[in-house]
Amino acid sequence: MIVTLEATTPDSTREALRVAAALIGSAANELRYDDGAAVVVVEGDLPVDVLALPGVRASFDKHKAYMHASKLARERSIVMVGSVAVGEDEPVIMAGPCVVEGREETLAVARAVREAGATILRGGAFKPRTSPYAFQGLGELGLQHLAEAREETGLPVVTEVMEPDQVELVAHYADMLQVGSRNMQNYPLLRRVGSAGKPVLLKRGFQATVEEWLMAAEYILASGNPNVVLCERGIRAFDPAFRFTLDLNAVPAVKELTHLPVVVDPSHGTGKRSLVASMALAGIAAGADGLIVEVHPAPETARCDAAQTITPDELALISRRARLIREVVVGDGVLV
Repeated sequence: MIVTLEATTPDSTREALRVAAALIGSAANELRYDDGAAVVVVEGDLPVDVLALPGVRASFDKHKAYMHASKLARERSIVMVGSVAVGEDEPVIMAGPCVVEGREETLAVARAVREAGATILRGGAFKPRTSPYAFQGLGELGLQHLAEAREETGLPVVTEVMEPDQVELVAHYADMLQVGSRNMQNYPLLRRVGSAGKPVLLKRGFQATVEEWLMAAEYILASGNPNVVLCERGIRAFDPAFRFTLDLNAVPAVKELTHLPVVVDPSHGTGKRSLVASMALAGIAAGADGLIVEVHPAPETARCDAAQTITPDELALISRRARLIREVVVGDGVLV
């Protein structure tokens, strides 16, 4: 059961919900939002008299398995990453290198993507690679470079965390924690980022269904973190012409199912530099709240994912056009 609460709900009502849930053998998992509203999920049905207590806005006994992530729980969420709002009318552009290569390189690309219209800096300090011999990132030194770039440019930082034991370290430097595609169903990691107190960017597993993706988000929400942004980054299909297939069906579909913001990753979703701009704009037209794009001043020399990395000039063109498309889509009432 999903129970939504007003910001003014008294503590006596919350306690009554906990007691009633315990009597049917369930916990009352409460998630509070920055606006003061809250959602309580319970395995089972609560008595009618409890649901009529002061502060109870609504209750739903028919719902999907992902209760906190459901649109029944909340119509729309806006996630703050530093001072940047994800989920409002303005599209958010997260951009930067696949992997942090060095201090000067990181500062240079941060300046370049900010100039090109990016609002959040992305970059990997810890990188999961298919080959154990490939460059795995600079670790904490890379995080320090990202933090310095934030200080200089004002761009909040999103970066990947791969293991539960890394969460505290990465959260110390980053403004947003990224859970990568390969870790979408790493449940200990999902629980840990759920309790880290930082917004989370949750990438869809490249072989995951939409429901599995939303259930992964549910782990983070149920652990007490309301600030989750979903990322469609492409799924594995049969055609070897593409690294992955960017599943843009998922963007409006997920918008119908959840209140969480959604961004699109056209870099991994295509694997080809020449396709990134077209699919980025298609993602915005499909209703995405933003993009996450791999950018490097000299893509051919990038130490990771060079084939799908674009230049700052290409990002500037995408940024301008994405804002125009978003304005049309929002203005026509396609997005709610």
